[in-house]
Amino acid sequence: MSLLVLSAKDVSAVTSELKPEELEALMASVFHRLSSGSNCASPHRTSISMSRHTTLFMPSRVPDLGTTIKVVSVPISEGDKQGLPASTVVLDETTGCVKAIVNASTLTALRTASGSVLATRLLVSKLPKTLLAFGAGQQINAHVDLHFRAFPSLESCIIVNRANNTRLQNLLSTLRRSHPFKTFDILTLDDEQLRDAVAKADIICTATSSTKPLFSSEWVSPGTHLNLVGSFTPNMHEVDSNLIDRAGKVVVDSRDACAIEAGELITAGKADNPKERMIELGELVEKGEDGKYVPIVLPGGVKGPDGVTIFKSVGVGLQDVAIASLVVSRAKQMGYGTSIDNYH
Repeated sequence: MSLLVLSAKDVSAVTSELKPEELEALMASVFHRLSSGSNCASPHRTSISMSRHTTLFMPSRVPDLGTTIKVVSVPISEGDKQGLPASTVVLDETTGCVKAIVNASTLTALRTASGSVLATRLLVSKLPKTLLAFGAGQQINAHVDLHFRAFPSLESCIIVNRANNTRLQNLLSTLRRSHPFKTFDILTLDDEQLRDAVAKADIICTATSSTKPLFSSEWVSPGTHLNLVGSFTPNMHEVDSNLIDRAGKVVVDSRDACAIEAGELITAGKADNPKERMIELGELVEKGEDGKYVPIVLPGGVKGPDGVTIFKSVGVGLQDVAIASLVVSRAKQMGYGTSIDNYH
């Protein structure tokens, strides 16, 4: 049996052909399965500490999609700007052998951004025009790019980073090349214009490792939607508890995972009674007669009194199964990757 190896370049070639609506549908399927208690396996991630990284291991299985384990290394130092090295091992369901190894560095960002775009689609009731993004890594690149592709009404984006550095400038150049007819600007966290930028944003996306809120709740205007994807430990916080409270029921990828890992929700007391204070994204969609997933209107809705909505994601392994399996399938169809014959 052969082994398919997909490099970062191979993955980029395949994912460049994926459409936003296809990715949204994939994530709707994943989250619906997770929330409906279908026969999926997604144990809580385990980790080990290395000298410079915390390495996470995320095994998962979706019966009709596949079985994978993703390994991702998160830098311990905030000054480490090398990104998040990651690989996904894909198993053959019949033999149990490894059939593919996929570079997942960009896939992690893409699957997370796809979930955020689905949440934005389900929770935003007006056509968004302004996007505010905190961070300068691959997650923000994927979030901004996919939101612009999914919501043509978006006209402008401001990217906020701790410093106006080379990494931020490179991200800005990449996004401007991809979206030449959109307006982009940058700010730093200490810029006096930040409060105004937060107030004017229709959508706010955060993907940082911050341990303290990036901005004050009072800066956020009624009706704003936020996608929070940065924190994954109890001591990490991208927003304050007042903002969490304003959102009413917080929409999450997984109650169980967020109750353990989402620092903002734990501090705000949402993890004390997760079934009452959180709602899973998969509970907001159902499978229609044509097989497509459609929104569910819940009694009372999920919005707070002033219309602020929050989607909090810590990432679930089922997303990795779905995106990796799709990429492997498409790569074989398109002829990408290196095949190692007789690997087994």
